[in-house]
Amino acid sequence: MSARITRVSAHDIRFPTSRHLDGSDAMNPAPDYSAAYVIVETDHGPHGHGMTFTIGRGNELCAAAVDALAPLIVGRPLDDLFVDMGGTWKSITGESQLRWVGPEKGVIHLAAAAIVNALWDLWGKTLGKPVWRILADMSPSDTVKLVDWTYLSDALDPGEARERLEERVSGRAARIAEMEAKGYPAYTTSAGWLGYSDEKMRTLCRTAVAEGWSHFKMKVGGDLQDDIRRAAILREEIGPNRKLMMDANQVWGVTEAIANMGALGRFDPWWIEEPTSPDDILGHARIAREIAPIKVATGEHCQNAVMFKQFLQADAIAFCQLDSCRLAGPNEIVGVLLLADKFGVPVCPHAGGVGLCEYVQHLSIYDYVAVSASLENRVLEYVDHLHEHFLDPVVIKDGRYLPPEAPGYSITMKDDSRRAHSFPNGVAWA
Repeated sequence: MSARITRVSAHDIRFPTSRHLDGSDAMNPAPDYSAAYVIVETDHGPHGHGMTFTIGRGNELCAAAVDALAPLIVGRPLDDLFVDMGGTWKSITGESQLRWVGPEKGVIHLAAAAIVNALWDLWGKTLGKPVWRILADMSPSDTVKLVDWTYLSDALDPGEARERLEERVSGRAARIAEMEAKGYPAYTTSAGWLGYSDEKMRTLCRTAVAEGWSHFKMKVGGDLQDDIRRAAILREEIGPNRKLMMDANQVWGVTEAIANMGALGRFDPWWIEEPTSPDDILGHARIAREIAPIKVATGEHCQNAVMFKQFLQADAIAFCQLDSCRLAGPNEIVGVLLLADKFGVPVCPHAGGVGLCEYVQHLSIYDYVAVSASLENRVLEYVDHLHEHFLDPVVIKDGRYLPPEAPGYSITMKDDSRRAHSFPNGVAWA
């Protein structure tokens, strides 16, 4: 007899990262990395864990939205949910009354991400596989059925998507072996937070260089002269041959972004991330044209696959930085991966935060194994924060993510950590 979902509970979990300015940037000067954390309980067998990421205040709204969505899956047999995960995704994201306060954006979509992620975690635990392996083992036909093509098929027909996946099937086993032996290339953001002192940046850069990191990202978007001074420090510490990326976290207008990157271009940045409003597709396209050869990257605040479709159609981004919690779980993310492959744009997911590295390792490894079959210009963000709170944390070796082996989505948080960081009554907030 198939297990049934008996309860979906939402938990407001927050980490006081603002005390040391970890994660600080021009838009978010003092974030508290937080998770609207979901547990999907069953009447027998494992439970599924999932989350969506916030930076503090408002996390309670995401938890409340999870409660609003929970009745859509409570009582349903797992066999019915897992036999058609595409249909399951539509039943969660397409509920008619809740779409009025969405649709596919905002707090409701963040909550949908938490629930869908928890279901994939539960599916992985039920099958005894990590999520990346579930995806990598799927046939092209089954993969295409995960995606809602309603608003995407004008840019990529599902039949063409299936054909492109079929072309990469023959090399999957070799690419899996390569990932298991070498891992997926990463870059570090940990040295360049806006609130860090010059001395701390230098120390962190030197440590990262010694550890073998080749790609570094820094935050910009404060005072321009301060950005120039800090960029000079990072470029001095990492040398001329390592990649330096910059992230403005949305704070500039279009003309300001163009002017400021003209001033910062002397430090040879590989990309500028979120140079303006994450909703301004045409603004990104103009910036991309006028600051070339510096590349434009964006996506962590891109709220659905439709917006990614338009960014790609407009030649507005050279790097696609999808987020595992902004999009509503692997179903929607697979659609974006397929679109990015069609348009020849590398996917370099947003990570950092709490739990995001744990999630996106699955997505990038799957992308290489089954979708893009390429590592060219692909690096996965890594931030050395809060991994100790998870039962199956990321493993980094020589600047690369090693594939997770434990069943599920690597997001199950330790019970003690959840209790200690429960807001507002956990001991971390006492």
